[in-house]
Amino acid sequence: MLKYLFFLIFLIPLCLMLNSWWLVQSMLFMLSFFFIFSMSYFFCWGNLSYLFGSDMISFGLIMLSFWICILMIMSSESILRHDYYSGFFLIIVLLLLIMLYCTFSSISIFSFYLFFEGSLIPTLFLILGWGYQPERLQAGIYLLFYTLLASLPLLVGIFYVYDSVGYIYIPLLSSNFYMNNLFYLCMVFAFLIKMPMFLVHLWLPKAHVEAPVSGSMILAGVLLKMGGYGLLRVFIMLTPFFSMFNYIWISISLVGGVIVSLICMRQTDLKSLIAYSSVAHMGIVIGGLMTLSYWGFCGSFVLMIAHGLCSSGLFCLSNISYERLGSRSLLINKGLMCFMPSMTMWWFLLSSCNMAAPPSLNLLGEISLLNSLISWSYLTMYMLIFLSFFSAAYTLYLYSYSQHGLYYSGIYSCSLGYSREYLLLFLHWFPLNLLIINSDIITFWL
Repeated sequence: MLKYLFFLIFLIPLCLMLNSWWLVQSMLFMLSFFFIFSMSYFFCWGNLSYLFGSDMISFGLIMLSFWICILMIMSSESILRHDYYSGFFLIIVLLLLIMLYCTFSSISIFSFYLFFEGSLIPTLFLILGWGYQPERLQAGIYLLFYTLLASLPLLVGIFYVYDSVGYIYIPLLSSNFYMNNLFYLCMVFAFLIKMPMFLVHLWLPKAHVEAPVSGSMILAGVLLKMGGYGLLRVFIMLTPFFSMFNYIWISISLVGGVIVSLICMRQTDLKSLIAYSSVAHMGIVIGGLMTLSYWGFCGSFVLMIAHGLCSSGLFCLSNISYERLGSRSLLINKGLMCFMPSMTMWWFLLSSCNMAAPPSLNLLGEISLLNSLISWSYLTMYMLIFLSFFSAAYTLYLYSYSQHGLYYSGIYSCSLGYSREYLLLFLHWFPLNLLIINSDIITFWL
Protein backbone atom coordinates (compact mmCIF):
# COMPACT_ATOMS: atom_id res chain seq x y z
CA MET A 1 0.00 0.00 0.00
CA LEU A 2 2.94 2.34 0.60
CA LYS A 3 3.89 2.34 -3.09
CA TYR A 4 0.59 4.01 -4.01
CA LEU A 5 1.04 6.51 -1.19
CA PHE A 6 4.51 7.46 -2.43
CA PHE A 7 3.15 7.78 -5.96
CA LEU A 8 0.64 10.34 -4.67
CA ILE A 9 3.21 12.23 -2.58
CA PHE A 10 5.63 12.52 -5.52
CA LEU A 11 2.84 13.91 -7.71
CA ILE A 12 2.70 17.05 -5.52
CA PRO A 13 5.87 18.74 -6.94
CA LEU A 14 4.51 18.05 -10.44
CA CYS A 15 1.58 20.39 -9.72
CA LEU A 16 3.95 23.35 -9.51
CA MET A 17 5.09 22.91 -13.12
CA LEU A 18 3.43 24.95 -15.84
CA ASN A 19 0.71 23.17 -17.86
CA SER A 20 0.72 20.12 -15.58
CA TRP A 21 -3.08 19.99 -15.11
CA TRP A 22 -3.87 17.15 -17.53
CA LEU A 23 -0.56 15.41 -16.76
CA VAL A 24 -1.51 15.04 -13.08
CA GLN A 25 -4.93 13.77 -14.10
CA SER A 26 -3.43 11.19 -16.48
CA MET A 27 -1.04 10.02 -13.76
CA LEU A 28 -3.97 9.53 -11.39
CA PHE A 29 -5.80 7.52 -14.08
CA MET A 30 -2.71 5.34 -14.38
CA LEU A 31 -2.51 4.91 -10.60
CA SER A 32 -6.16 3.85 -10.36
CA PHE A 33 -5.55 1.35 -13.17
CA PHE A 34 -2.61 -0.15 -11.23
CA PHE A 35 -4.65 -0.19 -8.03
CA ILE A 36 -7.41 -2.30 -9.60
CA PHE A 37 -4.94 -5.18 -9.97
CA SER A 38 -4.01 -5.15 -6.29
CA MET A 39 -7.55 -6.14 -5.29
CA SER A 40 -7.65 -8.80 -2.58
CA TYR A 41 -10.23 -11.37 -3.60
CA PHE A 42 -10.01 -13.22 -0.29
CA PHE A 43 -12.07 -12.11 2.68
CA CYS A 44 -9.39 -10.86 5.05
CA TRP A 45 -6.78 -8.11 5.06
CA GLY A 46 -4.30 -8.09 2.21
CA ASN A 47 -1.64 -5.75 0.79
CA LEU A 48 -0.29 -5.26 4.31
CA SER A 49 2.53 -2.79 4.78
CA TYR A 50 3.57 -0.55 7.64
CA LEU A 51 0.36 0.89 9.20
CA PHE A 52 -1.66 0.22 6.04
CA GLY A 53 -3.58 -2.63 4.46
CA SER A 54 -6.84 -3.16 2.61
CA ASP A 55 -9.71 -5.56 2.62
CA MET A 56 -12.83 -5.60 0.47
CA ILE A 57 -14.49 -2.53 2.03
CA SER A 58 -11.30 -0.47 1.98
CA PHE A 59 -10.58 -1.44 -1.61
CA GLY A 60 -13.97 -0.24 -2.88
CA LEU A 61 -13.79 3.07 -1.06
CA ILE A 62 -10.15 3.79 -2.01
CA MET A 63 -11.00 3.08 -5.63
CA LEU A 64 -13.99 5.44 -5.33
CA SER A 65 -11.70 8.15 -3.85
CA PHE A 66 -9.24 7.83 -6.75
CA TRP A 67 -12.03 7.96 -9.30
CA ILE A 68 -13.84 10.96 -7.80
CA CYS A 69 -10.58 12.94 -7.43
CA ILE A 70 -9.71 12.30 -11.09
CA LEU A 71 -13.18 13.51 -12.12
CA MET A 72 -12.86 16.55 -9.80
CA ILE A 73 -9.83 17.69 -11.80
CA MET A 74 -11.72 17.08 -15.02
CA SER A 75 -14.81 19.02 -13.92
CA SER A 76 -12.88 22.03 -12.57
CA GLU A 77 -11.47 23.02 -15.94
CA SER A 78 -12.75 26.59 -15.46
CA ILE A 79 -10.12 27.01 -12.69
CA LEU A 80 -7.45 26.17 -15.27
CA ARG A 81 -9.06 28.36 -17.95
CA HIS A 82 -9.18 31.44 -15.73
CA ASP A 83 -5.85 30.49 -14.10
CA TYR A 84 -7.45 30.77 -10.67
CA TYR A 85 -4.51 29.36 -8.62
CA SER A 86 -4.69 26.10 -10.57
CA GLY A 87 -1.42 24.69 -9.20
CA PHE A 88 -2.53 25.26 -5.61
CA PHE A 89 -5.90 23.68 -6.43
CA LEU A 90 -4.18 20.51 -7.71
CA ILE A 91 -2.06 20.35 -4.55
CA ILE A 92 -5.18 20.60 -2.35
CA VAL A 93 -6.89 17.82 -4.35
CA LEU A 94 -3.82 15.58 -4.02
CA LEU A 95 -3.53 16.28 -0.27
CA LEU A 96 -7.19 15.39 0.13
CA LEU A 97 -6.68 12.19 -1.87
CA ILE A 98 -3.69 11.24 0.31
CA MET A 99 -5.77 11.78 3.46
CA LEU A 100 -8.66 9.69 2.10
CA TYR A 101 -6.32 6.94 0.94
CA CYS A 102 -4.70 6.76 4.39
CA THR A 103 -8.10 6.86 6.14
CA PHE A 104 -9.51 3.89 4.27
CA SER A 105 -6.32 1.82 4.41
CA SER A 106 -5.43 2.37 8.09
CA ILE A 107 -5.30 -0.79 10.18
CA SER A 108 -5.11 0.92 13.57
CA ILE A 109 -8.06 2.93 14.82
CA PHE A 110 -5.87 5.78 15.97
CA SER A 111 -4.26 6.39 12.57
CA PHE A 112 -7.76 6.06 11.07
CA TYR A 113 -8.93 8.83 13.43
CA LEU A 114 -5.99 11.10 12.55
CA PHE A 115 -6.56 10.89 8.80
CA PHE A 116 -10.37 10.99 9.27
CA GLU A 117 -9.97 14.41 10.89
CA GLY A 118 -7.13 15.47 8.58
CA SER A 119 -9.36 15.20 5.51
CA LEU A 120 -11.41 18.13 6.85
CA ILE A 121 -8.59 20.62 6.30
CA PRO A 122 -8.18 20.31 2.48
CA THR A 123 -11.99 20.25 2.17
CA LEU A 124 -12.18 23.47 4.15
CA PHE A 125 -9.56 25.04 1.87
CA LEU A 126 -11.57 23.99 -1.19
CA ILE A 127 -14.75 25.60 0.18
CA LEU A 128 -13.06 28.78 1.46
CA GLY A 129 -10.70 29.24 -1.50
CA TRP A 130 -12.82 28.35 -4.52
CA GLY A 131 -16.39 28.68 -3.20
CA TYR A 132 -18.91 31.09 -4.73
CA GLN A 133 -20.69 33.31 -2.18
CA PRO A 134 -19.36 35.15 0.90
CA GLU A 135 -21.47 32.76 3.04
CA ARG A 136 -18.81 30.13 2.37
CA LEU A 137 -17.05 31.27 5.56
CA GLN A 138 -20.11 30.37 7.60
CA ALA A 139 -20.43 27.05 5.73
CA GLY A 140 -16.79 26.22 6.44
CA ILE A 141 -17.20 26.95 10.15
CA TYR A 142 -20.36 24.81 10.26
CA LEU A 143 -18.48 21.94 8.62
CA LEU A 144 -15.53 22.27 10.98
CA PHE A 145 -17.40 22.59 14.26
CA TYR A 146 -20.06 19.94 13.64
CA THR A 147 -17.46 17.32 12.79
CA LEU A 148 -14.70 18.35 15.23
CA LEU A 149 -16.95 18.64 18.29
CA ALA A 150 -18.39 15.18 17.72
CA SER A 151 -15.07 13.51 17.11
CA LEU A 152 -13.31 14.53 20.32
CA PRO A 153 -15.32 11.91 22.30
CA LEU A 154 -14.28 9.37 19.63
CA LEU A 155 -10.62 10.08 20.40
CA VAL A 156 -11.27 9.56 24.13
CA GLY A 157 -13.06 6.28 23.27
CA ILE A 158 -10.07 5.09 21.22
CA PHE A 159 -7.71 5.85 24.14
CA TYR A 160 -10.03 3.92 26.45
CA VAL A 161 -9.94 0.89 24.13
CA TYR A 162 -6.13 1.01 24.08
CA ASP A 163 -6.04 1.32 27.86
CA SER A 164 -8.40 -1.65 28.34
CA VAL A 165 -7.17 -4.09 25.69
CA GLY A 166 -3.61 -2.97 24.96
CA TYR A 167 -3.99 -2.71 21.15
CA ILE A 168 -6.09 -0.83 18.62
CA TYR A 169 -5.45 -3.07 15.60
CA ILE A 170 -8.75 -3.15 13.65
CA PRO A 171 -8.80 -6.86 12.60
CA LEU A 172 -8.34 -8.03 16.23
CA LEU A 173 -10.96 -5.82 17.90
CA SER A 174 -13.64 -7.55 19.96
CA SER A 175 -16.11 -6.72 22.73
CA ASN A 176 -14.37 -8.54 25.61
CA PHE A 177 -13.74 -5.54 27.87
CA TYR A 178 -15.90 -3.38 30.14
CA MET A 179 -18.08 -0.89 28.23
CA ASN A 180 -20.98 1.33 29.17
CA ASN A 181 -23.55 3.43 27.33
CA LEU A 182 -21.32 6.50 27.30
CA PHE A 183 -18.56 4.58 25.51
CA TYR A 184 -21.08 3.43 22.88
CA LEU A 185 -22.24 7.00 22.25
CA CYS A 186 -18.63 8.28 22.06
CA MET A 187 -17.71 5.69 19.43
CA VAL A 188 -20.81 6.08 17.27
CA PHE A 189 -21.76 9.76 17.37
CA ALA A 190 -18.86 11.15 15.32
CA PHE A 191 -19.68 8.77 12.47
CA LEU A 192 -23.41 9.54 12.59
CA ILE A 193 -22.69 13.27 12.19
CA LYS A 194 -20.33 12.56 9.30
CA MET A 195 -22.94 10.41 7.51
CA PRO A 196 -24.94 12.77 8.24
CA MET A 197 -27.88 11.52 10.26
CA PHE A 198 -31.07 13.62 10.29
CA LEU A 199 -31.06 16.27 13.09
CA VAL A 200 -27.27 16.73 12.77
CA HIS A 201 -27.30 17.16 8.99
CA LEU A 202 -27.44 20.95 8.77
CA TRP A 203 -23.76 21.39 7.93
CA LEU A 204 -24.12 19.33 4.72
CA PRO A 205 -26.53 21.39 2.56
CA LYS A 206 -24.72 24.57 3.61
CA ALA A 207 -21.31 23.19 2.70
CA HIS A 208 -22.61 21.83 -0.63
CA VAL A 209 -24.28 25.03 -1.74
CA GLU A 210 -21.20 27.16 -0.98
CA ALA A 211 -18.56 24.70 -2.26
CA PRO A 212 -17.20 24.72 -5.82
CA VAL A 213 -18.14 21.74 -7.99
CA SER A 214 -15.02 19.83 -6.92
CA GLY A 215 -15.84 20.39 -3.24
CA SER A 216 -19.40 19.14 -3.73
CA MET A 217 -18.20 16.09 -5.65
CA ILE A 218 -15.74 14.99 -2.98
CA LEU A 219 -18.19 15.79 -0.15
CA ALA A 220 -21.02 13.76 -1.66
CA GLY A 221 -18.77 11.15 -3.26
CA VAL A 222 -16.35 10.18 -0.52
CA LEU A 223 -16.48 12.23 2.70
CA LEU A 224 -20.00 11.06 3.63
CA LYS A 225 -18.84 7.47 3.16
CA MET A 226 -16.19 7.85 5.87
CA GLY A 227 -18.98 7.80 8.45
CA GLY A 228 -20.35 4.52 7.11
CA TYR A 229 -16.87 3.04 6.88
CA GLY A 230 -16.12 4.01 10.50
CA LEU A 231 -19.38 2.43 11.68
CA LEU A 232 -18.58 -0.80 9.84
CA ARG A 233 -15.20 -0.87 11.59
CA VAL A 234 -16.24 -0.12 15.19
CA PHE A 235 -19.37 -2.30 15.22
CA ILE A 236 -17.33 -5.40 16.14
CA MET A 237 -16.68 -3.86 19.56
CA LEU A 238 -20.15 -2.54 20.22
CA THR A 239 -22.32 -5.65 19.73
CA PRO A 240 -23.61 -5.80 23.37
CA PHE A 241 -25.37 -2.43 22.99
CA PHE A 242 -27.31 -2.91 19.81
CA SER A 243 -30.54 -4.15 21.32
CA MET A 244 -30.58 -1.05 23.55
CA PHE A 245 -29.85 1.77 21.11
CA ASN A 246 -30.22 0.72 17.50
CA TYR A 247 -33.96 1.26 17.18
CA ILE A 248 -33.38 4.95 18.07
CA TRP A 249 -30.96 5.54 15.19
CA ILE A 250 -33.06 3.52 12.73
CA SER A 251 -36.24 5.43 13.57
CA ILE A 252 -34.53 8.85 13.44
CA SER A 253 -32.96 7.99 10.07
CA LEU A 254 -36.14 6.67 8.44
CA VAL A 255 -38.47 9.39 9.72
CA GLY A 256 -35.79 11.98 8.93
CA GLY A 257 -35.38 10.54 5.42
CA VAL A 258 -39.09 11.12 4.73
CA ILE A 259 -38.99 14.67 6.14
CA VAL A 260 -35.87 15.51 4.11
CA SER A 261 -37.52 14.11 0.97
CA LEU A 262 -40.41 16.53 1.55
CA ILE A 263 -37.87 19.36 2.01
CA CYS A 264 -36.36 18.33 -1.36
CA MET A 265 -39.73 18.81 -3.02
CA ARG A 266 -39.71 22.54 -2.30
CA GLN A 267 -36.10 23.45 -3.12
CA THR A 268 -35.47 25.97 -5.87
CA ASP A 269 -31.68 25.61 -5.86
CA LEU A 270 -30.35 22.69 -7.94
CA LYS A 271 -27.38 22.02 -5.65
CA SER A 272 -29.44 22.29 -2.51
CA LEU A 273 -31.93 19.73 -3.85
CA ILE A 274 -29.18 17.22 -4.69
CA ALA A 275 -27.53 17.83 -1.28
CA TYR A 276 -30.74 17.13 0.64
CA SER A 277 -31.32 13.99 -1.43
CA SER A 278 -27.91 12.77 -0.15
CA VAL A 279 -29.21 13.07 3.42
CA ALA A 280 -32.25 10.96 2.52
CA HIS A 281 -30.12 8.26 0.86
CA MET A 282 -27.66 8.13 3.74
CA GLY A 283 -30.64 7.73 6.11
CA ILE A 284 -31.40 4.35 4.54
CA VAL A 285 -27.72 3.40 4.75
CA ILE A 286 -27.63 4.16 8.50
CA GLY A 287 -30.83 2.14 8.94
CA GLY A 288 -29.36 -0.85 7.09
CA LEU A 289 -26.09 -0.70 9.03
CA MET A 290 -27.89 -0.57 12.36
CA THR A 291 -29.88 -3.76 11.69
CA LEU A 292 -26.54 -5.63 11.92
CA SER A 293 -27.66 -8.15 9.31
CA TYR A 294 -25.62 -9.50 6.41
CA TRP A 295 -28.02 -7.90 3.92
CA GLY A 296 -27.73 -4.57 5.73
CA PHE A 297 -23.93 -4.53 5.71
CA CYS A 298 -23.63 -5.51 2.05
CA GLY A 299 -26.43 -3.19 0.97
CA SER A 300 -24.97 -0.22 2.83
CA PHE A 301 -21.56 -0.79 1.23
CA VAL A 302 -23.10 -1.06 -2.26
CA LEU A 303 -25.30 2.01 -1.80
CA MET A 304 -22.36 4.05 -0.48
CA ILE A 305 -20.39 3.36 -3.67
CA ALA A 306 -23.43 3.85 -5.94
CA HIS A 307 -24.47 7.08 -4.25
CA GLY A 308 -20.89 8.38 -4.47
CA LEU A 309 -20.88 8.06 -8.26
CA CYS A 310 -24.48 9.12 -8.86
CA SER A 311 -24.58 12.16 -6.58
CA SER A 312 -21.21 13.36 -7.85
CA GLY A 313 -22.51 13.11 -11.44
CA LEU A 314 -25.59 15.17 -10.58
CA PHE A 315 -23.42 17.89 -9.02
CA CYS A 316 -21.40 17.96 -12.25
CA LEU A 317 -24.59 18.44 -14.25
CA SER A 318 -25.78 21.28 -12.05
CA ASN A 319 -22.37 22.92 -12.43
CA ILE A 320 -22.51 22.60 -16.23
CA SER A 321 -25.83 24.49 -16.17
CA TYR A 322 -24.42 27.01 -13.71
CA GLU A 323 -21.42 27.76 -15.95
CA ARG A 324 -23.77 28.49 -18.88
CA LEU A 325 -26.54 30.44 -17.14
CA GLY A 326 -24.79 31.92 -14.11
CA SER A 327 -27.52 30.70 -11.77
CA ARG A 328 -28.51 27.48 -10.04
CA SER A 329 -32.11 28.49 -9.53
CA LEU A 330 -34.75 26.18 -11.00
CA LEU A 331 -36.69 29.28 -12.05
CA ILE A 332 -33.90 30.14 -14.52
CA ASN A 333 -32.68 26.60 -15.30
CA LYS A 334 -35.87 25.71 -17.15
CA GLY A 335 -36.37 24.29 -20.61
CA LEU A 336 -32.75 23.21 -20.90
CA MET A 337 -33.84 20.60 -23.44
CA CYS A 338 -34.10 23.38 -26.00
CA PHE A 339 -30.53 24.56 -25.33
CA MET A 340 -28.60 21.39 -24.61
CA PRO A 341 -30.58 18.45 -25.96
CA SER A 342 -27.73 15.96 -25.69
CA MET A 343 -27.10 16.99 -22.06
CA THR A 344 -30.74 16.15 -21.33
CA MET A 345 -29.91 12.49 -21.95
CA TRP A 346 -27.28 12.62 -19.19
CA TRP A 347 -29.75 14.36 -16.87
CA PHE A 348 -32.16 11.53 -17.55
CA LEU A 349 -29.61 8.73 -17.07
CA LEU A 350 -28.22 10.07 -13.80
CA SER A 351 -31.65 11.04 -12.45
CA SER A 352 -32.93 7.53 -13.13
CA CYS A 353 -29.90 6.11 -11.28
CA ASN A 354 -30.69 8.47 -8.38
CA MET A 355 -34.17 7.00 -8.05
CA ALA A 356 -32.69 3.46 -8.15
CA ALA A 357 -33.93 2.37 -11.56
CA PRO A 358 -32.39 -0.79 -13.05
CA PRO A 359 -29.66 -1.53 -14.07
CA SER A 360 -27.93 0.90 -11.68
CA LEU A 361 -25.96 -0.16 -8.62
CA ASN A 362 -28.35 1.94 -6.49
CA LEU A 363 -31.06 -0.64 -7.19
CA LEU A 364 -28.95 -3.49 -5.79
CA GLY A 365 -28.09 -1.45 -2.69
CA GLU A 366 -31.66 -0.37 -2.02
CA ILE A 367 -33.09 -3.88 -2.48
CA SER A 368 -30.58 -5.23 0.06
CA LEU A 369 -31.32 -2.42 2.50
CA LEU A 370 -35.11 -2.81 2.16
CA ASN A 371 -34.69 -6.53 2.86
CA SER A 372 -32.57 -5.93 5.93
CA LEU A 373 -34.84 -3.25 7.40
CA ILE A 374 -38.11 -5.13 6.82
CA SER A 375 -36.64 -8.36 8.22
CA TRP A 376 -35.57 -6.37 11.30
CA SER A 377 -39.09 -5.03 11.88
CA TYR A 378 -42.25 -4.88 9.77
CA LEU A 379 -42.97 -1.39 11.11
CA THR A 380 -40.13 0.09 9.07
CA MET A 381 -42.15 -0.72 5.95
CA TYR A 382 -44.44 2.29 6.51
CA MET A 383 -41.56 4.73 6.39
CA LEU A 384 -39.79 2.92 3.56
CA ILE A 385 -42.92 3.15 1.38
CA PHE A 386 -42.91 6.95 1.70
CA LEU A 387 -39.15 7.16 1.38
CA SER A 388 -39.12 5.24 -1.91
CA PHE A 389 -42.08 7.16 -3.31
CA PHE A 390 -40.76 10.62 -2.44
CA SER A 391 -37.28 9.69 -3.64
CA ALA A 392 -38.76 9.09 -7.11
CA ALA A 393 -40.94 12.20 -6.76
CA TYR A 394 -38.16 14.71 -6.02
CA THR A 395 -35.92 13.21 -8.70
CA LEU A 396 -38.72 13.61 -11.26
CA TYR A 397 -39.27 17.15 -9.99
CA LEU A 398 -35.57 17.90 -10.51
CA TYR A 399 -35.51 16.39 -13.98
CA SER A 400 -38.80 17.71 -15.37
CA TYR A 401 -38.46 21.25 -14.00
CA SER A 402 -34.93 21.69 -15.28
CA GLN A 403 -35.40 20.10 -18.72
CA HIS A 404 -38.97 20.95 -19.74
CA GLY A 405 -41.02 24.10 -19.78
CA LEU A 406 -40.53 27.54 -21.29
CA TYR A 407 -36.92 28.67 -21.11
CA TYR A 408 -35.92 31.90 -19.42
CA SER A 409 -36.00 34.80 -21.88
CA GLY A 410 -32.83 36.42 -20.50
CA ILE A 411 -30.59 33.70 -21.96
CA TYR A 412 -29.02 34.92 -25.16
CA SER A 413 -26.51 32.22 -26.12
CA CYS A 414 -25.48 28.81 -24.96
CA SER A 415 -22.91 26.19 -25.90
CA LEU A 416 -24.12 22.63 -26.29
CA GLY A 417 -21.42 21.06 -24.13
CA TYR A 418 -17.78 20.12 -24.57
CA SER A 419 -16.53 16.62 -25.19
CA ARG A 420 -14.75 16.92 -21.80
CA GLU A 421 -18.14 17.28 -20.09
CA TYR A 422 -19.67 14.32 -21.89
CA LEU A 423 -16.64 12.19 -21.00
CA LEU A 424 -16.91 13.35 -17.38
CA LEU A 425 -20.56 12.30 -17.17
CA PHE A 426 -19.87 9.02 -18.96
CA LEU A 427 -17.16 8.19 -16.42
CA HIS A 428 -19.70 8.71 -13.62
CA TRP A 429 -22.49 6.74 -15.23
CA PHE A 430 -20.58 3.84 -16.78
CA PRO A 431 -19.06 2.30 -13.59
CA LEU A 432 -22.39 2.86 -11.84
CA ASN A 433 -24.16 0.55 -14.31
CA LEU A 434 -21.23 -1.73 -15.09
CA LEU A 435 -20.58 -2.81 -11.49
CA ILE A 436 -24.00 -4.46 -11.15
CA ILE A 437 -22.83 -7.10 -13.66
CA ASN A 438 -20.11 -8.14 -11.22
CA SER A 439 -22.07 -7.50 -8.07
CA ASP A 440 -20.97 -10.74 -6.37
CA ILE A 441 -17.59 -9.10 -5.62
CA ILE A 442 -19.36 -6.19 -3.95
CA THR A 443 -21.83 -8.23 -1.94
CA PHE A 444 -19.89 -11.35 -0.88
CA TRP A 445 -17.16 -9.69 1.13
CA LEU A 446 -18.27 -10.60 4.65
